Amino acid sequence: MARLFGTDGVRGVANTELTPLLAMQLGAAGAYVLTEEHSYRPTIMVGCDTRISGDMLANALMAGICSVGANAVYVGVLPTPAIAYLTRKYKVDAGVVISASHNPVEFNGIKFFNGDGYKLSDEIEDRIEAHVKEGNRGLPQPTGSRVGKIKYRRDAREEYINHSMRQIDTSLDGLKIVVDCAEGAAYQTSVETLQELGANVIALHNNPDGTNINSNCGSTHMEELCARVVMERADLGLAFDGDADRLLAADENGRVVNGDEIMAIIGNYMKERGKLKKDTIVVTVMTNLGFLLMAREKGIKVDQTKVGDRYVLEHMKEIGASLGGEQSGHIIFLDENTTGDGLLSALHLLEVMKMSGKKLSELSSIMETLPQALYNAKIPNHKKDAYLDYPEIKEAIEGLENKYAGDGRVLIRPSGTEPLVRVMIEGKDQEVIDRDAAALAELIEKTVF
Repeated sequence: MARLFGTDGVRGVANTELTPLLAMQLGAAGAYVLTEEHSYRPTIMVGCDTRISGDMLANALMAGICSVGANAVYVGVLPTPAIAYLTRKYKVDAGVVISASHNPVEFNGIKFFNGDGYKLSDEIEDRIEAHVKEGNRGLPQPTGSRVGKIKYRRDAREEYINHSMRQIDTSLDGLKIVVDCAEGAAYQTSVETLQELGANVIALHNNPDGTNINSNCGSTHMEELCARVVMERADLGLAFDGDADRLLAADENGRVVNGDEIMAIIGNYMKERGKLKKDTIVVTVMTNLGFLLMAREKGIKVDQTKVGDRYVLEHMKEIGASLGGEQSGHIIFLDENTTGDGLLSALHLLEVMKMSGKKLSELSSIMETLPQALYNAKIPNHKKDAYLDYPEIKEAIEGLENKYAGDGRVLIRPSGTEPLVRVMIEGKDQEVIDRDAAALAELIEKTVF
């Protein structure tokens, strides 16, 4: 049996791979492992995104939590970063989010936070997984008054919104913003926060029906947002993903501004004001080379980690950094929250625009983005870590590495959340790198599948 936990919790197609039974087992095992040293009845907070399978899985998960004698607090649809923050705010023992982030509606996921609002270590995940694989044998089975209960809390959204607004020192009066909520968890929090701060908000894809999350919208489908910004003559556009832990933007000309550029803008602003701890930004190996050149020019140190916001966070905690993230838009402000937070990213970007009086296109020119090509090879989950076992694939990769040595780079990695191997090539000529990346992805797909 393959490892259940990926880089961002347990994910799969809801009701076939991620079944209610598995959700219940994870709820029981997770509640036990995360609270086994407590002498009191522990409490676990549970929230979800807008997927139709969320209710099914949340209720199964909470049944598992209650079955080992723990209590659950259900806060309903909220962004992942809201659950991370509220877990600490309400001093509960752990938090769980039912979400598959940017994935299509048929997928769902379960990710845990400890009582401090941090994603779990590999060691803790392994302990939970071991119980699940053993059928949760030996876990407590309380009866009578010792069985856990569920409390439903509806005021949590306002607490997260208020916390977010407190993190910037300016109103947003005079800004016209197009916001793509991805039919996901940001559909209320993002719009309400920006309006409360005085912005003129044009909301797109903020009518979730359970089946339309991430469907041709949000941070993975920016075309409509970019066009709407230009049509509305807005100052910028903001795009969230399904669980609102990532953010991408569009400038006033309709050009996409990615996570690297957003971190460059905010990081430089923080450094100038003495708020960038260690004068360091933590990023991944996927970060554009242009970001590294910008940082060198601005006197900012850059530490790189493996791909995955959990690895960025671990390194930030290790060195005491205040800012880190990924090109995909996961950006962590560790002094303010313990995970990637799309709303905080949006607010800090807007703060720089307001305080500087500059347009987003001008601010994003702080770095020159080198051409990148990213292609996905779709292969079965159980084979995605074995692509280098095939000589023809290994030989093709080595050939490309030699070709781009000194003028770019080649990065191949299995996805931590989907049945994909991702191929990224960075170089000087977009047409050439597109052709080479597409050919390699096709080779991997045909060979491994």
